[in-house]
Amino acid sequence: MASLTEIKEFLCSHDVEVWEYAEPTATAAAAASAVGCGVAEIAKTLLFLVGGAPVAVVTCGDMKVKSSLLKQASGLSGKVKFPQSEDVLAHTGYAPGGVCPFLLSDELPIFLDVSLKRFSVVYAAAGNSHSAVPVTMDQLLKLTDGDVAELCVPALG
Repeated sequence: MASLTEIKEFLCSHDVEVWEYAEPTATAAAAASAVGCGVAEIAKTLLFLVGGAPVAVVTCGDMKVKSSLLKQASGLSGKVKFPQSEDVLAHTGYAPGGVCPFLLSDELPIFLDVSLKRFSVVYAAAGNSHSAVPVTMDQLLKLTDGDVAELCVPALG
């Protein structure tokens, strides 16, 4: 697991800031409140198990991952499940509520949903539940080495 200091150093070397907050940013709604933006502008990083294989997805806070699209993009088959907290920590190095798309294992596939392109800047977590990182889609691509795919549908409610 990368520490906040390591994440800050990595992002700083790419001219990207880490913003820290006293209030929690563990959910898209809480992060949007802390940052002062809409929920859709929060770039949430989610871990899924597809047929038991871990896959990371970065999407907007107002979107929901569609299993069939994730399987198609990843080339994996089997049931798509949310992992247990301990699995999230084991596969990403981060606890739920603070999973960030930066400094993840090279073995973990990362997909960036096309919904992120709606905004000039989105706000990702920085490895803990009290942070936000303002980034552009181009920066996300460069910093994560992720693949862009259509993975989501609008969340209801």
